[in-house]
Amino acid sequence: MQNRFSRRTFARLFGSAALAPVALTNLATSASGQSVPSTLTTRPFPQGFLWGSATASYQVEGAVNEDGRGPSIWDTFSHIPGKTTNGDTGDVANDHYHRYKEDVQLMKALGLKTYRFSVAWPRIYPQGTGTPNPKGLDFYNRLVDELLANNIQPYCTLFHWDLPQTLEDKGGWQSRDTSEAFATYAGYVAKHLSDRVNYFMTLNEMSSFVDIGYKDGRHAPGLTLPPAGVNQVRHHAVLAHGLGVQAIRANAKSGTKVGLAENATATVPIIETPEHIAAAAKGYREANAGYLTAVMEGRYTDAYLANHGADAPKFTSAEMKVIGSPLDFVGLNIYTPSYVRADDSPAGFANIPAPKSYPHMMSNWLHVGPEAIYWSPKLAAQLWNIKEIYITENGASSTDVLTPDGHVYDSDRVMYLRNYLTQLHRAVSEGVPVKGYFCWSFMDNYEWADGYAYRFGIHYVDFKTQKRTPKMSAHFYKEVITRNGLA
Repeated sequence: MQNRFSRRTFARLFGSAALAPVALTNLATSASGQSVPSTLTTRPFPQGFLWGSATASYQVEGAVNEDGRGPSIWDTFSHIPGKTTNGDTGDVANDHYHRYKEDVQLMKALGLKTYRFSVAWPRIYPQGTGTPNPKGLDFYNRLVDELLANNIQPYCTLFHWDLPQTLEDKGGWQSRDTSEAFATYAGYVAKHLSDRVNYFMTLNEMSSFVDIGYKDGRHAPGLTLPPAGVNQVRHHAVLAHGLGVQAIRANAKSGTKVGLAENATATVPIIETPEHIAAAAKGYREANAGYLTAVMEGRYTDAYLANHGADAPKFTSAEMKVIGSPLDFVGLNIYTPSYVRADDSPAGFANIPAPKSYPHMMSNWLHVGPEAIYWSPKLAAQLWNIKEIYITENGASSTDVLTPDGHVYDSDRVMYLRNYLTQLHRAVSEGVPVKGYFCWSFMDNYEWADGYAYRFGIHYVDFKTQKRTPKMSAHFYKEVITRNGLA
């Protein structure tokens, strides 16, 4: 078939630059080692943007009875028959405790600039409080040193759900004493790691471990408290965050940055018109009133307290001041959107439930809505004048399988990541202050009550042999890192 366009017509339609040959010097190196035109990187991220990945202690470490580690609520919960898929536990998980050097080499091969890990509280304080365990700290010293030796910047989360069982036996997050114990633990870890770790996050996803663990009972410790009890647990969690911030600042090396990692409800305007965007902003503040809003404003909103009435948490003004301790950055874990519309009600917004046909990944809760990663950091930055934001988690679940030739062609995850990163680029290009992105997860791991049934990793893990295999999504992500952008 003959080309129907002359060069002159082509230039008129698409611009003369389209006819210019690609200079041989204008090349970037792809993940496969081949040279590709840098002009293919049509969505570049800012210079110095941090590309990372993340895991959590109980989900990957294993070695639950080694070097003085005490039991956590997840050790207890996962061993109760019927609580997890197939009775799966994190006893061994990825054996990262012994294989961390191998895993760091995989990170280096991927090109990661940073790695987010969590410290297991029961390794540091086996009884939750009292005398710290030096062997527990030694592991994280070794991990941090290994990361730095391979030019990977460590980002440390201090609590990712593995509460010492001894504290749960005394009331757990129902007790204010646990908030105080967390502050002691946080200060100790920061004192010993901040000479090499510059970024600390207090708690990961307060809304998840509170609502799923103490309200719904589907996660450890498996409680179904009444509304007043859940609200008080929620208050003790945000109080622990505030006390932790103060303890880190009091003990860490000067210049250490402190934040949190919260899965804030990502309200998205159903249509991007002024009235729906305004509704999304109102919805963001109120949907996160018990967690991120309380942290950023040092107060509970009037609507939050009114909605809970007699079941509202008991608190003091001094506690709220602690909860509102200034942060250096905010981490947002973003997976799904919560669509809202403008409404004539006093709230000014209404939620739109997802229809049954809404697309989702293997986890039924993981609705696919790339706009969430645009609107969540944008609204947070606008509402609270945040200057430094990180996407501390974003990823997708699947039931990946190895092909006979030893590959995992997870096109679903590649699709998910490409679309979310495209929306993240949209945010960054508009000046939203997102400084880095952590893909969840670096490798398949123990997915809490779902056990090993669902996989979130960009590296496949054979949990019988512990062999790690990069998936197609790992090759995609390596390409993104190499380009510092999207094609």
